Amino acid sequence: MTAGSALFIPVFMQGLALSFGLIVAIGAQNAFVLRQGLRREHVGAIVLFCAVADAVLVAAGVMGMAQALGERPGLARALALAGAAFLAYYAALALRRARQPQQLRATQGDARLGQGTAIAQAAAFTLLNPHVYLDTVLLVGSIGAQQPAGLRAWFIAGASTASLGWFALLGYGARWLAPVFARPRAWQVLDSLIGLTMAVLAALLLRQAIAGY
Repeated sequence: MTAGSALFIPVFMQGLALSFGLIVAIGAQNAFVLRQGLRREHVGAIVLFCAVADAVLVAAGVMGMAQALGERPGLARALALAGAAFLAYYAALALRRARQPQQLRATQGDARLGQGTAIAQAAAFTLLNPHVYLDTVLLVGSIGAQQPAGLRAWFIAGASTASLGWFALLGYGARWLAPVFARPRAWQVLDSLIGLTMAVLAALLLRQAIAGY
């Protein structure tokens, strides 16, 4: 493997780590996927929908931001610096959460959902959350857009792999994960890892913004 052909590996891993750090948090979408996994209802369809939705949003963000930033190096640098600041802030939040007990609860309930209703609820939890557009379209999109044109697809693939892996883990591993994520200690460890990962990504993005312009 040549040095040039190996460039996709850090780009893929950056997309993977960034997307994973943003998507792994206690929230309605994760709780819903976990709940459906516990009930074993339409797990495949829900996991696929959530993963595809994230992939489409990330791809749209990267391609759209690439076009917007193509002739505006000053704006690209500003967004890179803003992204570094946001990731540093997100890292601080994650490390702060690691110091505070929290848990993910998934109430099973009694009513069985039809597949159409389940997908509609997954769509609502995914697409009606304004943070998903800030995270996937703006933040992930702007960072992915600053990768070399030939490597952007690898960045998108890394981010999409993180989403698919996480939702599949929640849905299909629900019966094993539910008691784990009900323990605050598990989230403290996970948030610590996320905080450190985001801090490293912020430093790399800051170095890229300073060295690249």
